[in-house]
Amino acid sequence: MKIKSIDVIPIYPRLAKRYENRKIDLYGIDARTVFRITTNDGIVGYGDQRVRPWGQPDPSVVEPLIGRNPFDFLNSGQSHARALTCALYDVMGKYLDVPAHRLMGEKRRDAIPVAAWTRPASPEHFRDEIKRAAAQGYLIFKVHTSVHHDVFEQTRLAAEVAPEGFKIHYDFNHNRTLAAVLPIIAELERNHPIVGYIEDPMVKTDLDGWRNLRRQTRIPIIMHGTPLGGMQEMMQGLADIYMIGGSMADTLATGFAFGKANIQVLLQFEGGTLGKAMAMHMASVLPAHTAHSINLDDQYEEDITTETIPVVEGSSPVPTGPGLGYEVDEDALSRLASQQLAERPRHVGILHMPGGHTYYGPSYVSPSTVTGKEEGTLRGFRSEIWEEDDTSDFEQIYERVQKEGVIAAA
Repeated sequence: MKIKSIDVIPIYPRLAKRYENRKIDLYGIDARTVFRITTNDGIVGYGDQRVRPWGQPDPSVVEPLIGRNPFDFLNSGQSHARALTCALYDVMGKYLDVPAHRLMGEKRRDAIPVAAWTRPASPEHFRDEIKRAAAQGYLIFKVHTSVHHDVFEQTRLAAEVAPEGFKIHYDFNHNRTLAAVLPIIAELERNHPIVGYIEDPMVKTDLDGWRNLRRQTRIPIIMHGTPLGGMQEMMQGLADIYMIGGSMADTLATGFAFGKANIQVLLQFEGGTLGKAMAMHMASVLPAHTAHSINLDDQYEEDITTETIPVVEGSSPVPTGPGLGYEVDEDALSRLASQQLAERPRHVGILHMPGGHTYYGPSYVSPSTVTGKEEGTLRGFRSEIWEEDDTSDFEQIYERVQKEGVIAAA
């Protein structure tokens, strides 16, 4: 079997209808890439990933694979685009008539905990996201904190609507000092049991800070990426859970090594149904992937597959069909490839400070810029987006912030 051709296909699926009033927050999330591999004996495999709107892969990246046997890349250390790796495993599994996980190791579980997701959101939007995620069967929700929103107000509103046992996974953006982040996490732990995980609480170079924080909180700490390679971070006790990735060889090697130490790992695959399917296969063979997988299939109104992956009691099943286990609808693929990236509307950011001052900016206005305080240390502020509304007031403010940057309200 040889690779005859590889098509690199940009697609732009419509976002979920709930995002109609959050076009600025979700801009660009509809940019994805599909890799389609066709072999000389007629097998077709697919892979999918999210990309930046300006970062669609160069089609020439696939040229070195043409004419090669897909099995040359089994558990490869080459850092292919994630969707290309998915497509290779889809082809190999279909050729052997086995699920992709059979090519990775011994399957250890039939279902994987999964997390819902959204971009940083106002407390009110976050509350609504928690309600929809719980209604869809999720029990965990990952979201980045943001300097533009009050994390305590987000948490308070989320707890009002979340079912018993529901947990928030906050990504703290690896940008704080220990002095700033320690009281934030202490208060979340003390008053908000809905907070179940904290990812990247500090800069990655502050190794002593990570150790000190971990000693002082019972909330599991997640490290996304391991600058020292993984084993050094593990031996120094920097985190409770490690988010792993990279090439297939690196992911499997690191995942199995952490399994030997009985330390949890988790995967984050940004794509649609096919990307999530690949994550389910990989997570099923990693000994300590008993944490949740983070995927973006819940972001879209449509996809290229004939089926989507269900969420039941907070988990999704490991696919059992050949390859990735999900069939692609070529008509849907063609339609999504013909669509365009959703446009970013003209807008103004508005920041309301607790002391009564208001600021306008070309987009969201950072309270840290206004006050000099680190993210999460300020309370009672509120951020919003003012989209173009054909009023003279909007035009006047819009023109000013384009020229002057952030301005204070008169």
